[in-house]
Amino acid sequence: MLAFCGQDRCQIDANGRVKLSPRVINDFIEKCGGEVVMHCLPEGALAVYPESIYLEMRRQEEAPAARAASSMVFRRELRRFGALSSADRITAQGRLTIPHGFRDHAGLLPGVEIIVVGVEIGVELWSAERWNEELMKMNEHAVARGESEMADDLIIKN
Repeated sequence: MLAFCGQDRCQIDANGRVKLSPRVINDFIEKCGGEVVMHCLPEGALAVYPESIYLEMRRQEEAPAARAASSMVFRRELRRFGALSSADRITAQGRLTIPHGFRDHAGLLPGVEIIVVGVEIGVELWSAERWNEELMKMNEHAVARGESEMADDLIIKN
């Protein structure tokens, strides 16, 4: 069965907790025993990855200390990942507590409908409003890319 696919809807409570669907909980339990890392995405959503996936993403750099010593851009990247990431564990009840600053970043406020989007390596938490905007952008991009591909095909064949 495919892991981390599909969409679910949920809400955040006044204490910043999100109750995930049984399907998503099972995916996280199977992949990482419920140990996750939350990361604020520049698109205005919150990613939730199994800890092993997050570590794989972050360990792409060889000699990070040497690079940090010589690159302001790399230090900013480290800062962004360090400040905007937090490890946690999904509770036995399937809840995840989102840090206050992360809620603000992603617009995940109490009473706001949240869309949990599977991204194959984890999930993303979006406010419904932001998700609808992102979905529109993705669809517009797919259409434009398809039209460009078809135009290139016509040029090559002529």
